[in-house]
Amino acid sequence: MAQIVVIGAGMGAMAAAARLAVAGHRVTVFEREETYGGSVRRFERDGFRFDTGPGLLPLPAVYRDLFIKTGKQPLEDCVDLVQVDPAVRHLFADGTDLSVPNASRAGTVDAIEAALGNGTGERWAQFLNRAREAWDRARRPLLEEPLWEDWRVLGERDPYPAVRRSGLLRKRPPTFAEAMRHELADPRLIALVESSVLAYGLDPRTAPASAAVLPYMEQAFGTWYVRGGIRELATAVYERCLQRKVRFTFGAEVVGVVEKDGRAAGVELADGTVHEAEFVVAGVDPEALAGRPLHDPRQDAVLDTARVRPGRFTVLLALSGAREGDAVHRTVVHTPGRKAELDALAGEFGPGVRPTVTVLRPGDPALVPDAEHESVVLTAVAHKVADAEDFADRMITAAEQAVPALRDRLLWREIRTHGPVPHPSLAGADARYLHPSNTTRLPGLHHVGGWAHPGGGLPHAGMSGALVAGLIVEGPDFRGSQ
Repeated sequence: MAQIVVIGAGMGAMAAAARLAVAGHRVTVFEREETYGGSVRRFERDGFRFDTGPGLLPLPAVYRDLFIKTGKQPLEDCVDLVQVDPAVRHLFADGTDLSVPNASRAGTVDAIEAALGNGTGERWAQFLNRAREAWDRARRPLLEEPLWEDWRVLGERDPYPAVRRSGLLRKRPPTFAEAMRHELADPRLIALVESSVLAYGLDPRTAPASAAVLPYMEQAFGTWYVRGGIRELATAVYERCLQRKVRFTFGAEVVGVVEKDGRAAGVELADGTVHEAEFVVAGVDPEALAGRPLHDPRQDAVLDTARVRPGRFTVLLALSGAREGDAVHRTVVHTPGRKAELDALAGEFGPGVRPTVTVLRPGDPALVPDAEHESVVLTAVAHKVADAEDFADRMITAAEQAVPALRDRLLWREIRTHGPVPHPSLAGADARYLHPSNTTRLPGLHHVGGWAHPGGGLPHAGMSGALVAGLIVEGPDFRGSQ
C-alpha cells in the first residue's frame, strides 16, 4: 500500500485516483480550485444551468469500464445516460439541411444521399471503411496502451489508407483536407467531417489524414448526453472517488514536486507545507512544478505547437419561451467562408469572418427555471478575438438558423473563453500530434489528463487515468487492458 498524491481534480486525475484507491493505495488529491471536474464545469444564474465545458459524451464505454472496475454500481446507476437522436443536424451555407442519426451507418448513408445527392451516401460509406481501418490500426497504441518508448514510429506512417493511384503520396502523406477533398468531393460533405477536427482547434489543412478517426468514433459509438448536464458525470466520478476513500483538499495549490534520492517523494503546497508520497500523479504540467524538462526533449516542438492553438469561445444563452418539441439537441451551423475561417484560426477573426458555430439545445428540465424557458450553449473555435461582444453577436446571428426567434427570446447572455483545448493523439505527421508520455524522466512522477497521452476529450481523459493507474499498480511493463 503506497501513499499517492494526485495534483488536480480533473476527469483524468479523478479516474486515476479511483482506480488507485481500489488497488489498495492511500490517495490524496490536491486541487487549487474550490471544486472538481477540471474543464467540466457548470454556470448557474436565475434558475438557468449550463455546461461550460463538454456538452456531450462520446465513447461512454470508457466510463462504464471505470465504474465497473471501481465499484458495484455501474455507470447507468449513477447517471442518467441517454443517446442523442439525431446525433447532429448540419446547416450549410447553401441552405442544405442534414440531420444525421445516432450510431446508424445505414441511416446516415441514406440521410446524406437524400440531402446531398450525387452519390454522396456511397462516398461516405467508403470513407467510413477507411476510417475504421485507421481506427483499428491506431486504437491500441494511441488509446489503450502507454506511449511506446519508440513513439516516433507512430508518426512515420499515417494509418489512414490513402486512395490508390491518387497521386497524393508522390511527395508526402496527404493532410486530412487533401484526403477528404479527393475522396468526398462535395464541399458540404467535406465540411461535415472537418467539423469534428475543427472542434479541437485543429486546422484540417495541416492535420494528418488519420484525423478521420474523430468523425468515425462518433459515427461508430454514438453520441450521449447525461441528464442534468455533463457536470453530473464529473459529480459521479467524484463521488465514486469518495466511496473508495480518496481524500480531497480543495483550495490547495501545489507549487512544487519534492524529490529525494532521484525520484518524486511528495509535493509542496503554496502555504509551504510538504506532503510526502511514494508516487505523484500530475494532472497539470509536471515540468512547471519540477522546474526542469521531464519529457522527451524531441517532443518540445509538439508541445510548443499545442500551446498556440486556438481555444473555445462559448456563449451561454438564457431564452424565454419553451423549446419546440422537434428541436434538435445539437446543430452545427457551417460558415459561409470556410477558407477565411481556417485562415483566422492561426491569427485573428476579422470583422467579416463568421465562424462555424455549434448550437446545443438539450431540452433538459434540470437546466431551466421552468418549462417556459430554454438554456442554449453556443461554441466556436477562435485563436484571437478583437471584440468579444461583436464575436458573440456573429455567433448568435449564425445560431438564429437553428433557434427560431432567438434574438426576440434572448433574456441575457454570458461569454466564456477557454485556452487551447487538447486534441486526441493522432498518428502520422511526423508525430507532431502525439502527447507526452504518462511517465516522466523523474521516477515516481506520472502525467495524466488531456495534455498527456492519449490526449484530450472526455473518453481520452478517462483512459489516461486507466493508463497511469496501470503503470503504478503493475509497473513499467504494463501494456494496457487486453
